Parts: sequence; structure tokens; C-alpha cells
Amino acid sequence: MAVTAHTHAQDQYTSTSARLAARLSIHNYNTAPLSWFQFAQTFIPKNESSILEVGAGTGALWSDTFPSDQIPTISSLTLTDFSPAMVETMSSNPAIIALRTQIPVTIQQCDATSLPFPDQSFDVVVANHMLYHVDDPLVALAEFKRVLKSGGKLVVALNGLDHLKELFEVGEMVGRGSTIAGLAKITAENAVGQIQQVGFEEVGRERFPGEFKVPGVKPVLDYLNSVGDEDMEEEKMEVVRKAVGERLDKEGVFRVEKNMVVFTARK
Repeated sequence: MAVTAHTHAQDQYTSTSARLAARLSIHNYNTAPLSWFQFAQTFIPKNESSILEVGAGTGALWSDTFPSDQIPTISSLTLTDFSPAMVETMSSNPAIIALRTQIPVTIQQCDATSLPFPDQSFDVVVANHMLYHVDDPLVALAEFKRVLKSGGKLVVALNGLDHLKELFEVGEMVGRGSTIAGLAKITAENAVGQIQQVGFEEVGRERFPGEFKVPGVKPVLDYLNSVGDEDMEEEKMEVVRKAVGERLDKEGVFRVEKNMVVFTARK
């Protein structure tokens, strides 16, 4: 069977959340004044809003610090993911458990292209770095529009094709290149047109500033290991160590360019 964006996501995430956790760890080396999740939170209206996050993964968007005085103003938060492993991780996430003491939080397993919610159910729909795992993003976007109330806000985060360019240049030496480049039907480069195609208006975009400055080899090895189904063989790890080590010797850090973009729109 041919590998697609969705079947790749199933292989990576259905039974474990460890691969996603390994990839998120690259954010420890972010140079921007805000973390990615703090940055993304600034686009999500919270004033008495009912919020749906589709493809919420481990719940990381709601685990990082954001202004505590905004939390009680959320009327409800619904977190979904197609992966049972992600749903289990979210349910046991201490930050989500704590959040549940302040606002109504629902966690549910479902597919982004067939949301089990009535029309016009939510004030805000968030899709944080998940649409490139969908084989037909237009179908998912149409579902987001369907469950949004009139005038509701869409918040979508996507990567560009050159995201983590330097990291994946090393990865290509050992057969661990970017899957987005080959499989994704939607990226930061073509997202505006697709969002508009399903009828959203007032489409805007803002790129996350800064880069990643990685101080050692291990975070790169961990990331590239997470791309495959198994850890790399020792000889391939040595190729990575050599390539990254040369950059570290020359510059003191391994610089990695990021291309992460938040898109917003109105129904």
C-alpha cells in the first residue's frame, strides 16, 4: 500500500506519543522571546470562547505558560486527536488535569475529516501542526468551517518546506529526510489558497521569529531517530555525529532555521 500523509501519521502516532515528544524537544533551543506555544496562544481568543483543538497531540498547546487571567474566560475547551495513544497521554497530562479544575475540558478521539460535533458548535477552531497529516486538507478545513459559529475564528499552524532545513540536510545523509516535503498536501507555502477555497475570509499569516540553536549532537540524533520506525544503526549515528560535530566545532552551536507560520481566518 502506498504511503500517504495519513498512513505515515498512523504509523508514527497511533500507538505512541514518544515520537512527538522527541520532536517537540527541539523547541528547548528556540531563540525567540516566546516559546512556540506561547506565540500560538496569542492568536486564540479566549473571552468566553468555546474552543476546539483538532489534532491536539499531547495537549502541549495547553501545557505551556500563558496568562493565567485568561484561563477562566474560556467557556469550554475540547481537545481531539485521531490517535488513541495521544488521547491517553492528554488525559494523563498534569497540566490538562489542572486546567480541568478551572474550565470544562473534554478529550475525545476522532478524525479531523469527520468531526462528531453539530454545525456551529464552537467560537474557535485550532489546528496546530496537524493538517499536513491529512490526505485531503480541504475536507478537514470544510469540517472546521462547518463546526464554527458564524464569525468564528480559525487558527491553523503549518510548517514551510524549508523548516528545519539544516537538520534534514544531515538526515538525508542517513535516509531520514523530511516527510512533509514528499507527502504533505498543505504547507505554509500554499495554505492561504486552500483556506480561502473552502470559504474562509480575512485570512492572515504570521511567521514565528528566530531559529533553533542546538548546543550538542544528542538533540539532533533524538529528532532523526523519531522520524523512523526504529533507531538508526550505529554507523548512521556516527555520520550524524560527525556532520553535526563539524558544525559545532566551527560555530559553537548547530543552527537550525525554522519556518513555522500561524494562519488565521474568519467564517
